[in-house]
Amino acid sequence: MKATLSWWDLSGSGQTIDSLRHYLRDEGVDPWTEVRGLRLKFWISDRLTNRWGAVMLWDEAADLTAPMPPNRATELIGYPPSVRMMSDVEAIVEGVHEGVHAGGTTDRGLAFATIGETA
Repeated sequence: MKATLSWWDLSGSGQTIDSLRHYLRDEGVDPWTEVRGLRLKFWISDRLTNRWGAVMLWDEAADLTAPMPPNRATELIGYPPSVRMMSDVEAIVEGVHEGVHAGGTTDRGLAFATIGETA
């Protein structure tokens, strides 16, 4: 299994964590549900450092050269990620929690929280 990380420093962009959160809710998430070999994708942000990005877990046999959904994040932000890396995954585990397992609908993250509700 492989993991990829894309991480943007938004300091040079007109986009904000909030505007990118709207992008995720409105159009950014659903196209990834049909990507073959993608086990999990989650988007991350850090308001203190003004950074935003995504982490993806891929099956070992995933064809990472196959067509992917359009990279609208790069288009919206205006430049490629500050950090982009791929690495091997040594182990994964999902612990006991109140929501449904990853990819379910109970807790989908801040982009899908009630408007005005923040962590």
